Amino acid sequence: MPTEITISTLNGSSPFDVYTCDMTYTTCVYVSTITSGQIPYTFNLPFIQEGMNPVGLKVVDNTGCVIEMDIVL
Repeated sequence: MPTEITISTLNGSSPFDVYTCDMTYTTCVYVSTITSGQIPYTFNLPFIQEGMNPVGLKVVDNTGCVIEMDIVL
């Protein structure tokens, strides 16, 4: 069964590019581009990252500001 991740809030300038990453943020997988109107946003963890715990979440806003956070599943 896929692992669901929900982004409940985001600060910054919309739209946002969403990525999931390994813990060093070296390898990231593009998930989607979302707007502030799509929040809360729920998506499935990419298959190649299933079983990874924790997972990095990287969000890049319209101005290039990068937000990185670790998610413990």
